[in-house]
Amino acid sequence: MGDYLTLDDGRTLEHLVGGDPDGFPLVYHSGTPSAAVEDPALFGAAASAGLRLVTYSRPGYGHSTPRGGPDHLVAPVLADADDTAALLDHLGIGDFVTLGWSGGGPRALACGAAMPGRCRAVSVLAGVAPRDAAGLDWLAGMGEENVRDFEAVEAGREVYRPIAEQQAAELGAVTADDIVAAFGDLVDEVDAGALTGDFAETVAESFRRAMQQGPVGMVGDNLQIVAPWGFDVADLRVPVSIWQGEHDRMVPYAHGQWLAASIPGARPHLFADEGHLSLVARIDDILADLKDLAGL
Repeated sequence: MGDYLTLDDGRTLEHLVGGDPDGFPLVYHSGTPSAAVEDPALFGAAASAGLRLVTYSRPGYGHSTPRGGPDHLVAPVLADADDTAALLDHLGIGDFVTLGWSGGGPRALACGAAMPGRCRAVSVLAGVAPRDAAGLDWLAGMGEENVRDFEAVEAGREVYRPIAEQQAAELGAVTADDIVAAFGDLVDEVDAGALTGDFAETVAESFRRAMQQGPVGMVGDNLQIVAPWGFDVADLRVPVSIWQGEHDRMVPYAHGQWLAASIPGARPHLFADEGHLSLVARIDDILADLKDLAGL
């Protein structure tokens, strides 16, 4: 499934390209945990919007090689922008726009920080704020599983790994029929109601693929999220939109409010009636807004 790029350090990056083959490039950074799978709704929305979709599995997910090095070292989120740049170069792509969902949000912002002359606009969909965000009670409003996980992540890799191993075993076998139960306290009635049909199938497939190497991708991903990102969102100079729902129990509403207030000129799209998953149904509006931000 997909194609493979060998990076300069020898790692392999699994990636997919879809949407409109002649369209303006859109880089999609999926959530935590996830891997690159063919999402009919996203690929179809990109095609309808005249966008060429590029997405990839971050290190340790799917068939993308984990980052090496000592266990105590964590590559900053900014390092994922380096992987993105290498993939774009490989595909012969210059300028692009980018969308990041959930844990992919920081990666989309990193692309804006690292490639301001190339990244035309950034859209963050239910994206997490930096762990050291001033004035933000970062864990407040998260479902109990996320509170447990992030407290373990902050205690260190060795504390988090056993929890991640159990999660990987469950998510590696999850199906659309049991996906709502797998989310537990991380969804309320709004998000549970959205997690049906093809969307549930796609989320389950992405989870299963993400766990093909066990928990290594998820562990690295979450360690990066709570560590310094390698850039300050206040220094961003590319156009940014923030999409967030008040029913989000994975990335609380306050994270979206904080990002919208802290990123210069950010365009807020904050909804009282949406959650982390239900908001994805607005993908056509999200892509239209992203094109508008980029002047396309």
